[in-house]
Amino acid sequence: MRRICGLLTLVSAVLLAPMVSATTGQEAPEIRPKARTASTSAPEIRVAASNARFDLWVKAFRAKAIAKGISADVYDRAFKGVTFNPSIIDKDRNQSEFTKQIWEYLDTATSEARVKNGKKALSKHRALLQRIEKTYGVDYEVVLAIWGLESAYGAQKGDIPIIEALSTLAFDSRRSKFFEAQLIAALQIIQSGDIRASGMKGSWAGAMGHTQFIPTSYLGFAQDFRGDGKRNIWEKDPADALASTANYLKRHGWVHNQPWGLEVRLPEDFDYSQTSERVKKPVAHWRALGVTTYDGKKLPDHGKSSILLPAGAKGAAFIIFKNFQVIERYNTADAYVIAVGHLGDRIKGGGPIQAKWPRGEKALSFKQKKQMQRLLRRKGIKMEKIDGIVGPDTIAAIRAFQASIGVKPDGYATTDLLKQLKQKKKKKQAP
Repeated sequence: MRRICGLLTLVSAVLLAPMVSATTGQEAPEIRPKARTASTSAPEIRVAASNARFDLWVKAFRAKAIAKGISADVYDRAFKGVTFNPSIIDKDRNQSEFTKQIWEYLDTATSEARVKNGKKALSKHRALLQRIEKTYGVDYEVVLAIWGLESAYGAQKGDIPIIEALSTLAFDSRRSKFFEAQLIAALQIIQSGDIRASGMKGSWAGAMGHTQFIPTSYLGFAQDFRGDGKRNIWEKDPADALASTANYLKRHGWVHNQPWGLEVRLPEDFDYSQTSERVKKPVAHWRALGVTTYDGKKLPDHGKSSILLPAGAKGAAFIIFKNFQVIERYNTADAYVIAVGHLGDRIKGGGPIQAKWPRGEKALSFKQKKQMQRLLRRKGIKMEKIDGIVGPDTIAAIRAFQASIGVKPDGYATTDLLKQLKQKKKKKQAP
């Protein structure tokens, strides 16, 4: 997969630990398996020391907040009873150690139960969703699908106090600048009167409400669709949250009545070097190469498009259009975007993905991905970062190596690829 995690807009699909709803029986989908939590036998001295430093940090941050326009009274009331939460730090630091294959993620994200519950939600909220689509020009199926993935249609919004979560993460030094900005935004939301601090709850990473907005996204895109003077994305009525999501997509360029993409069939002699979101071509280009819909029909023309292989040449192939990139602004992981698009299609009556996945293929661990990147660099292939993230540059490097050994250059990172890289290294070092 091209990317794993994006914090630019909404973080919950990747960062929110899975929960099982007593009412829906659904597990919240995640691109990484559940992060390890802090041991119940963690030394109390460490926690006590952290709390002491945290209390000093809270006092120091007060001046920053006031300088940003937060009243002293709002700040003091928001932080009343807030303490350092070590379990949040443990989740944050352990999350990148794990990955799921795309088919494992989709098995949960677009399960029959989630599709069924999505259809029930559509039946219940059809009039609301239609009004939202008419107002914002965003197809309601995609709004409904995001709702389904982010909170299981409102059943799993998260119950961690947001001020506690964000202040704990801001206190930690790893990404303090980002979370300080989110904390200031959360305080601004409280000061606006939309929600009290006691009611502002969500994921451990600071995502909130039915569709898991982070505070800065809330400030930029939240809507008062009910017209009651508040933008309340937390309460049982999902109107404001769903309208806010539609507004977010609209503001990022959603094209009404156009698909995110669709499953395609590639010809045997297809040039796999063209399978990248960076390669954008007119649909006529793909037609000329022999690309068809999976059932053999002519590709619909929705402007410039790309061919995406989220599981390499052995898995499903998709043609993706502009709306794919719009959903990416919500979360940059390919698996998430495909899940949103496919779940919306299923709710609308479409069928499951038809191609088979290479289910026997094990996912590379975070450490293995970094090892793969180092080996590619040692082969003389350009590799800007050794970060364990299989992004466009890493995919290009994999393709270059695959081409050099006569393998289909699909850019897919596998355990076999890692073995091949190690073998090549050993041969080079042999006397």
